Amino acid sequence: MGSPENLLAQPMTEAGRAGLAGFLARPADAVVALDFDGTLAGIVPDPEQARAHPGVVQALTRLAPLLRAVVVITGRPAETAVRLGGFTAVDGLDRLVVLGHYGAERWEAATGRIEAPAPPPGVAAATAELPGLLERSGAWQDRPVDAAIETKGGRAVAVHTRRTADPQGTFEALRAPLAALAERHGLIVEPGRFVLELRPPGVDKGVALTSYVREVDAGAVLYAGDDLGDLAAYAAVDALRAEGLPGVLVCSSATVGEGAEELADRADLVVPGPAGVVELLTALAEAAMQAP
Repeated sequence: MGSPENLLAQPMTEAGRAGLAGFLARPADAVVALDFDGTLAGIVPDPEQARAHPGVVQALTRLAPLLRAVVVITGRPAETAVRLGGFTAVDGLDRLVVLGHYGAERWEAATGRIEAPAPPPGVAAATAELPGLLERSGAWQDRPVDAAIETKGGRAVAVHTRRTADPQGTFEALRAPLAALAERHGLIVEPGRFVLELRPPGVDKGVALTSYVREVDAGAVLYAGDDLGDLAAYAAVDALRAEGLPGVLVCSSATVGEGAEELADRADLVVPGPAGVVELLTALAEAAMQAP
């Protein structure tokens, strides 16, 4: 069948090709890190209706036992990602970890337990003010503003503009008032694709990824994401590569948007959305099984 690398699409960059070679040289020491929405699950108007691509669990059960770990890093609560991903009580996923709220929560398949500190008080205060702020914007008119607000276990709160008559216009119009609201309560605003999320500062996917890679003493890392919130993880992989750790950056680009375009420009490898991510994970498992 040829070398393991030939089973995979080759990264477009020199750093990515070196990262993949390092990953496959010792897959048992490697970590695969994955965003959830847009990467493992398609983007849908109602976040509660999102589900992992049907091939995700099967691909992960093949790949995870061959690696140091697979970690899902998401802004959602860990319990939500586990439920929507279908990760509970699945044979072969003992090495799966879900870091929810950008690492503030942690679920491990091996124990089935969630560990989390107390929610920051500023999020609750900002959430209480959101309905009035959105009502005054007039963007929702005939629709309830509550449908636009996604509370995230008290650790963050997001406003989705996808269901408005002008999603991008509403997104831009809300940037300043939401930034002011966040500042009043000691929070920051993280933009995504038709979503603005308010959360505590110093919490992002890059911090979570770097901490986890160092915790498990990973020998290589591959990260896949799709949106602006994944740029921090991309920067973390770049920093780890500068230290000599092999790394690969993957962009899931099923939908065109500001975040996807920026990630695609920086990625070593671009795949067509969650279906492409499943194909990549499956190919990684095949290549890892053939690695020396």
